[in-house]
Amino acid sequence: MNSSSEIPDSPFASLIPDIDRLAAEAMAVWKVPGAALAVVQDGEVVLTRAYGQRDVEADLPVTPHTHFVICSITKSFTATAVALLHNEEVLDWSKPVRDYLPEFRLSDAVATERVTIRDLLSHQSGLPRHDWVHMPGDLSPAEMLPLMRHLELSRDIRAAWQYNNLCYNAAGLLIERLSGKSFESFLRSRLTDPLGMTVSFSLDELAAGPEPARPYMIDVDTRLPALQLPIRTTAAGAINTSVVDLANWMRLHLGRGGFAGKRLLPAELIGQLHAPLTLTAKSEFSEFGHGHYALGFQTNTYQGERIVSHSGGWVGWGSLMTLVPDAGIGVAVLTNRSPSEVTSILTYYIIDRLRGREPVDWFARFRKIRDDFIAHIPVDKGTRQKARHPDTKPAHALSAYAADYAHPAYGVISIRERDGALHWAWRGMGAQLSHWHFETFVTPEIIDELHPDNLPITFQTDREGNIVHLSVPLEPTVKDIVFQRKAGGDCLDPAFRARCVGQFQSGAITHRVTLDSKGRLILKPDFQPAYRLEPQQGRRFRIVDLEGFAVEFSGEGESIGQIVFHQPNGTFLAERVAEEGRER
Repeated sequence: MNSSSEIPDSPFASLIPDIDRLAAEAMAVWKVPGAALAVVQDGEVVLTRAYGQRDVEADLPVTPHTHFVICSITKSFTATAVALLHNEEVLDWSKPVRDYLPEFRLSDAVATERVTIRDLLSHQSGLPRHDWVHMPGDLSPAEMLPLMRHLELSRDIRAAWQYNNLCYNAAGLLIERLSGKSFESFLRSRLTDPLGMTVSFSLDELAAGPEPARPYMIDVDTRLPALQLPIRTTAAGAINTSVVDLANWMRLHLGRGGFAGKRLLPAELIGQLHAPLTLTAKSEFSEFGHGHYALGFQTNTYQGERIVSHSGGWVGWGSLMTLVPDAGIGVAVLTNRSPSEVTSILTYYIIDRLRGREPVDWFARFRKIRDDFIAHIPVDKGTRQKARHPDTKPAHALSAYAADYAHPAYGVISIRERDGALHWAWRGMGAQLSHWHFETFVTPEIIDELHPDNLPITFQTDREGNIVHLSVPLEPTVKDIVFQRKAGGDCLDPAFRARCVGQFQSGAITHRVTLDSKGRLILKPDFQPAYRLEPQQGRRFRIVDLEGFAVEFSGEGESIGQIVFHQPNGTFLAERVAEEGRER
């Protein structure tokens, strides 16, 4: 395995052989193709080191200048950028987001008005991840903001920590609104350029740079080239940089806002960025204390010492940046493999050695966890199979399921019948579905594409047996996401709607059907208000403002002679009657 160091004569050099040996062992077990690390101590970069290959197929080595996607370490940059604006009184981060970004909305009206900028940065909005809103990569940051109002909250505001990339996306848009610059330009001009950092914000920029890493992923225990999957929530995770550059970011924060004799931020603000705000979890390992989230940083204690950190993970990328502020130590590890324990193994070994302690054998601990996980995969698959109800059939012909189903935030799922099977398509993804049981179908496993594997899609019907929506567990902490069936068939045809105009008699009640100026059908029964009819399927319309009420127009050929009323209390028929001056 290749390795390189830019400071071979450092006093730290005596530890290099042990670090190299540990890196080689850990990268081999976890099949990490390439890694780079930087160590900062007492304001200086004491070591940069690189291992393995940034591109396996081209046999290109990692160097300390290789650029990786650092993923959610980006959040520390976004929070620091907000701190700059707070310090300059452009914003007050304790004020509601809507004071500065009026179009910010959540599904709960109270939370919408109360969520502050600090709540966004500390993941306390009440909104869970809902990552499948942004993961397909087909939406811009600005396009995602209005979708947040249609996403179910799982907790009350500030009741619990819930990691959320969409909230950091909103913070990035807030920076743009108040600074008058793009998020990328603001970060460069106010943070990364003064630190001498070279950064980019997209996979295209990464690939165009002089030394890009290529991402890799793991399928059980097999390494594969990973998808080139863009991170569209830019402020949440899209920065690309090298460990050489990231070392300067650590120097800024270890220097409490000062860098190379200049002050970018007051020390007090750095303290607020690092201060624990909300409990995240208690580690299973005794060496760690209770984890908290601050503002763009995670905080904890390790071996009794305060640490401030952030990890990063995406398809093909894994990273960790860790500061020991009271000891003036910083360690960053970047890899081009989906998140693995290699970043933690190297980080805590180096910290233990620098603090003069016998290193904890994290390699052995994490290897056992990894081996146990892999061994348990067949058990989990078997358990999932046992939960299936065998020998069931769909309740409808496959053609009945074929339609488009829409959700205001998650988009449109298209279901089509083809070659005797159902196929689904959603935001650039798609595959053949398998019948699981009853009205539930499942997606297949597709290893080398972005695709929600083994995802159950369940169809629901109304009381007449019409398929009206499907539900999918795209966010596990809330109820299944419901996609409503979109209108289709004759009800969308203006010529058909025109033929529905007229008077229909049901007992002593006359129902008058007209068209409004927008070509929509209006139903006016005697002694009742006028109701708008909204297209559903075929010749069926929903009665707006009457939940559970629908009408269906029927007749032979071009003639519409009847209205069938579908109501909670039964099904009723109205016959067309001749109008004065008009043939029946």
